[in-house]
Amino acid sequence: MILTVTPNPSLDRTYEVPALERGEVIRAAGERMDPGGKGVNVSRAVAAAGRRTVAVLPLGGAPGALVAELLDAQGIEVAPVPVAAGATRSNIALAEADGVLTKINAPGPELSQAEQELLLDTVRSHSRDADWIACCGSLPRGLAPSWYADVVTRAHAGGARIALDTSGRALLEALRARPDVVKPNAEELAEAVGRPLATVGDALKAAEELRAMGARAVLASLGADGQLLVSDTGAWFGSARVSAVRSNVGAGDASLAGFLIAGGTGPEALASAVAHGAAAVRLPGSVMPTPADLDPAAVTVTADIPLDRELTEPVS
Repeated sequence: MILTVTPNPSLDRTYEVPALERGEVIRAAGERMDPGGKGVNVSRAVAAAGRRTVAVLPLGGAPGALVAELLDAQGIEVAPVPVAAGATRSNIALAEADGVLTKINAPGPELSQAEQELLLDTVRSHSRDADWIACCGSLPRGLAPSWYADVVTRAHAGGARIALDTSGRALLEALRARPDVVKPNAEELAEAVGRPLATVGDALKAAEELRAMGARAVLASLGADGQLLVSDTGAWFGSARVSAVRSNVGAGDASLAGFLIAGGTGPEALASAVAHGAAAVRLPGSVMPTPADLDPAAVTVTADIPLDRELTEPVS
């Protein structure tokens, strides 16, 4: 079982539009409504693969009730933490025909001290049967930047393995607790080391620095350029052919799910991560791929990392 923790979930609405023109009336070609948040998406991808998953998340108001309903319909066990004041945030994504995505993310409710403690207790009570605990996304108002570090410490004390997907100070604080794997994208990786990334070699060096800060392994998403896995057993680079990108919403979350489904270690898990991420970008909105959507033959994983390859979108 894979347990996911999403401290700041959302109700996501995605609209497909021909082009985004400021000040104009735009008619959407399609729309979707999905339960959102990085950990929620990981659970959705795990469930789509036919694996058991439990989603721990604070929920409030009508949007929170709808998130729980949508997750239940997808076969995901929900372990909710009721939020008394404020509603679960609603986010909007505008996906243009050329693949450009514009997102509007709401801040979400503020958690009281009692709700924070209940969130930790809920994670602990469901962690005993978990092969992995995936802690993902931004922290809501009320939670200190060290909150993820506390979760990692408690999980390790109970014998669980932790995968962490967050950024900024929350990531840096959590590195001290030595999470088993962290999954930054290129921008988050550059922010963590405090310098730009122009090549795959730059990203590899940054991932190694995150390991020196405490991460036991780093799974770095480099967008269309592929993914890196760096651990104490080696480093690998994975990429996949993608004919057309429809939406990259949740692609990184699908990658993390694929990585954990395949065991969460080594080149085989990296290949699964790349396959899931490549499948996700071919689907609308934040739809998570099923096994039928995967194309393992399009995936290449190698220990011969192309250090001099320039990133398609360098990070400043």
